Amino acid sequence: MTNTNQINLDKKINKLLEVVSDLRDPIKGCPWDLKQTHLSLIPYVLEEAYEVAHAIREDNPNELKEELGDLLLQIILHAQIAKEKNLFDMGDIIEIITEKLIRRHPHVFQKKATVSIKEVEYSWEKIKNQERPLNNSKTPISDRLKLKIRPQPSTKAALIISKKASKNGFEWEKSDQIWEKLYEELEELKDALKADQYSKAEAEIGDVLFTLINIARWHKISIEEGLAKTNKRFLERLNYIEENIEGELHSQSKKNLEKFWELAKINLKH
Repeated sequence: MTNTNQINLDKKINKLLEVVSDLRDPIKGCPWDLKQTHLSLIPYVLEEAYEVAHAIREDNPNELKEELGDLLLQIILHAQIAKEKNLFDMGDIIEIITEKLIRRHPHVFQKKATVSIKEVEYSWEKIKNQERPLNNSKTPISDRLKLKIRPQPSTKAALIISKKASKNGFEWEKSDQIWEKLYEELEELKDALKADQYSKAEAEIGDVLFTLINIARWHKISIEEGLAKTNKRFLERLNYIEENIEGELHSQSKKNLEKFWELAKINLKH
């Protein structure tokens, strides 16, 4: 990056920081921005992260650029709120992530020998564990997993747990064994539902999902991307039916809805 480009970037970043600071100004600021807290902003930061993921899936650079800006705004808002409480500021955030990246990439910044991706991943975890030592713990693996999955949605947490467990010996020898486990869990779920044991059924459906996630992990398939594509296909088919059917959906017969569903699959080619 040339000096001119760096100066322009610095100006743009500083301008954004000033704008957010003005929005939080107690006298002339925006009432909505002023009432926000770290807690109240949680739904917005999650929403913006999902919007970024959506733009990436849609392969839309202009939308991605805008959504990354919205996500950046959330980060700066949190930094501004923390700054007002004398906790930390944007500079501290940038400094801590910069130091972390340098520390966790010794093969780049300490001019060490070229390493494979697998070695990089191992080194990353090793350094990360050194940063957060669990002194005298008899259960270091599960303790670290508990810390790691706390902020994660359940599907992501299940994937993290199963990956870590597999690296420590808890792994099937072949994929057929996982499928057998899935069929077993499905039968247990059906039995619980037939017996109206809904508390047990809740646990069993969790076992089914956990096993499916392990099947996906074994075959290197993304559960998140797979489900996102299914959601998209379903909405496209539903949109096709609404556009082509006569009358309201809720007034249609099951047979007519099934006919249009099959037509949607044929015409949309999925």
